Amino acid sequence: MPALPAVTKRIEAEILAYDSAAQTTSSLAKAPSHSLDPRPAYMDRLKEVIDFSAIRKSRLRVVYAPLWGAARGYLDSLLRDAGVEVSTVHDARDVLFGGHAPEPDDHRLQALREKMRLTQAHIGIATDGDGDRFGIVDPDGTFVQPNYIIALLFDYLVESRGWKNGVGKSVATTNLINALPERHRVELHETPIGFKYIGELIKQDKIAIGGEQSAGLSIRHHVPEKDGVLAGLLCCEMVACRGKTLGEQLEQLFAEVGSFYPRRQNFRLTQEAKEKSTGKLRSDRGTEGQRRGSQGRVEAGIR
Repeated sequence: MPALPAVTKRIEAEILAYDSAAQTTSSLAKAPSHSLDPRPAYMDRLKEVIDFSAIRKSRLRVVYAPLWGAARGYLDSLLRDAGVEVSTVHDARDVLFGGHAPEPDDHRLQALREKMRLTQAHIGIATDGDGDRFGIVDPDGTFVQPNYIIALLFDYLVESRGWKNGVGKSVATTNLINALPERHRVELHETPIGFKYIGELIKQDKIAIGGEQSAGLSIRHHVPEKDGVLAGLLCCEMVACRGKTLGEQLEQLFAEVGSFYPRRQNFRLTQEAKEKSTGKLRSDRGTEGQRRGSQGRVEAGIR
């Protein structure tokens, strides 16, 4: 899991102490080394937390794009072993990741969409280079943004697992998640940016699921770190068990708690404009950060 600031400060202090101490041959002796293959334990754990039987019975067709990265042979292997029809794209080893950043973003998933069209798949899943972030595509080619995936999975986990121990989200993640705890009568934990804070809540078993708008999530009784493979498999299970596309499920959720439209926008600012905008943000602190209208709520994330 990612380390909290208190842990990293202790490590930094140890490094400084080591560097400042007089080194001897004995102090620099090589420590014993050990090897570990985590794959079997990880795969076994996913078989425990995912209902592969339900996915198979639904006859779900899946397309998976590991984007030439570290998650190759994980999600697709688990689904195939369970008897699920799955196709892949970008699943060969390529240290240059096809010539661009291996990000599971909307504009990088055209090959995934094309494969879904050819196979008439019910869901498309992508993971990034190191497998901790996800991108999800509906049958009609719509990219379902991570904000919505986190909210839908939270709703589904309460429904399917009966988990009532809360939900965690970073301050930049959609307020759609804020609307759900009251409905499910669970506690909301809002954290600073950084999955390490959500990981700590998972470690303490305070939340059923925690996530960030940047496409990272994990669940209770699992690793307290982002896991894109887990996220993709949970989406498969949710679609299989509910018998509805993600878009249809989102429409239903909007009808129950209200509609939310998160948007992230990047701006390049001059120093003068930066100072002006940050000053405005400080003066507006404490006021409501949402604009409400007849169409729903519009949320903005500005970087």
